[in-house]
Amino acid sequence: MAAKRGPKTSMKNMEKELLCPVCQEMYKQPLVLPCTHNVCQACAREVLGQQGYIGHGGDPSSEPTSPASTPSTRSPRLSRRTLPKPDRLDRLLKSGFGTYPGRKRGALHPQVIMFPCPACQGDVELGERGLAGLFRNLTLERVVERYRQSVSVGGAILCQLCKPPPLEATKGCTECRATFCNECFKLFHPWGTQKAQHEPTLPTLSFRPKGLMCPDHKEEVTHYCKTCQRLVCQLCRVRRTHSGHKITPVLSAYQALKDKLTKSLTYILGNQDTVQTQICELEETVRHTEVSGQQAKEEVSQLVRGLGAVLEEKRTSLLQAIEECQQERLARLSTQIQEHRSLLDGSGLVGYAQEVLKETDQPCFVQAAKQLHSRITRATQALQTFRPAASSSFRHCQLDVGREMKLLTELNFLRVPEAPVIDTQRTFAYDQIFLCWRLPPHSPPAWHYTIEFRRTDVPAQPGPTRWQRREEVRGTSALLDNPDTGSVYVLRVRGCNKAGYGEYSEDVHLHTPPAPGMTRTAGTTVVPRMPPWRRHHPSLF
Repeated sequence: MAAKRGPKTSMKNMEKELLCPVCQEMYKQPLVLPCTHNVCQACAREVLGQQGYIGHGGDPSSEPTSPASTPSTRSPRLSRRTLPKPDRLDRLLKSGFGTYPGRKRGALHPQVIMFPCPACQGDVELGERGLAGLFRNLTLERVVERYRQSVSVGGAILCQLCKPPPLEATKGCTECRATFCNECFKLFHPWGTQKAQHEPTLPTLSFRPKGLMCPDHKEEVTHYCKTCQRLVCQLCRVRRTHSGHKITPVLSAYQALKDKLTKSLTYILGNQDTVQTQICELEETVRHTEVSGQQAKEEVSQLVRGLGAVLEEKRTSLLQAIEECQQERLARLSTQIQEHRSLLDGSGLVGYAQEVLKETDQPCFVQAAKQLHSRITRATQALQTFRPAASSSFRHCQLDVGREMKLLTELNFLRVPEAPVIDTQRTFAYDQIFLCWRLPPHSPPAWHYTIEFRRTDVPAQPGPTRWQRREEVRGTSALLDNPDTGSVYVLRVRGCNKAGYGEYSEDVHLHTPPAPGMTRTAGTTVVPRMPPWRRHHPSLF
């Protein structure tokens, strides 16, 4: 058993629970969103400003005297924005952030403000009043302050009214919502004025009201509406909004919720061994996931390389065919060119013919001119009916890869088969149970099926429902032999392929007929006899 951790260690380990999901810094005046997540007030205003819910002139920030607006604690992103004047900020808050895109002054149905929660990634409805209708999470503020004190985050608290460099703060004022050194406190709380009545407190980075106030009526909350799951004040309680709702005193809600939270926390703390075991199991699952993911990557890479090798081999063979066709055509065209060049004056066939015509010996001339005349005749015909010996076009070598490109584009991971559909028109029960099914039209294929069946008219046994199973059924039909007579069976099917098992089909109930010779009682279902062709040829299904 691990040693018990001290309070400081527990506080140190919970830092991630105290970080705003927007600025990733510790919460400053956190607001509770309707989805129960928290966000800094300044960050919430910045997000709404980015959504266009605030008029031109920059995003409103916290009050100038609040810790959230000081250079030492403000979000770095907010420091780069132009801030409005305090009086304008108050008007924006009281009016639900004034006018925004899509809203008209005096409209009967003003637009409801939607806030994109950065924690749950959902849009939550803030209502017409926006952030002005949200509660401030004072408990979270106190936890953040205790955490800062326990781990000494941020160092000393500095006076907010000193000229640079500021001195260390020694006092705080809840009314002024600022921290002061001794001199500045006296300067801003002069004797004989109303401010002199302000009671100094210890310096702090978060000034909170003494109690949780209703954002609608500025009254202290005293009740909890269970129907709306919201804290309400006395005025809220009598309003029509909560008419007929179940409202309880806040003390009762406090005690009930505290008891539930204490009970849950006690259970968790009492099962630390189970938590550690589950952590070890999850870590082992992480290791298996890493190994399996690497294996899947290697398999996909190998398959894609195989496709590439096939394509490369096919490319080589196709290019070789084009090359052979090209060489054959070039050879024929080269021969034709040589033949035509021999017809030029003074060369080749023409020159030879001119020399033969000079022969005066008649028998010798006839002997030589007979063969020459045939060649000259063919050359003449070639001139008169000229056409290239081969075409220059390779259109017959064009590839149609539309189907292949579609297949490659649709190439994706194999999915498990969808739930089969039982064919009730071809499924029946007699001395055998014949079950027939089919896959939905666009379902991935199934390599084999698993059939599960059980009787429903027998007393249930303690524990999980036990099914009889037939594994690796090929095809889309199966016969179950020797069912119990006069019984009701429920059956279901699921497919399997390399990706795994798919969903089960809907259950189908079949009633086997009573045994021969049994007396039929009132209410018994009579099952027609199986036709002989069904009995002797079940493979037809």
